Amino acid sequence: MQISKDMLIGELVQMHEAIPPMLMRAGMHCLGCPSAQAESLEEACMVHGIDCDTLVANMNEVLAAL
Repeated sequence: MQISKDMLIGELVQMHEAIPPMLMRAGMHCLGCPSAQAESLEEACMVHGIDCDTLVANMNEVLAAL
């Protein structure tokens, strides 16, 4: 399983149970919001001031270790 910044938040939260906590720790506390579900990870990072490339790399690293 590989995450990319063009994936939708709604897709990500359904991929693996470890993903929502990672997004929450990064500062995305609106995962249940209907508009957030249709946002790409890149768009959500931009709104929250998060470096998307770093987040994607960290999340893929964690998922690879599971």
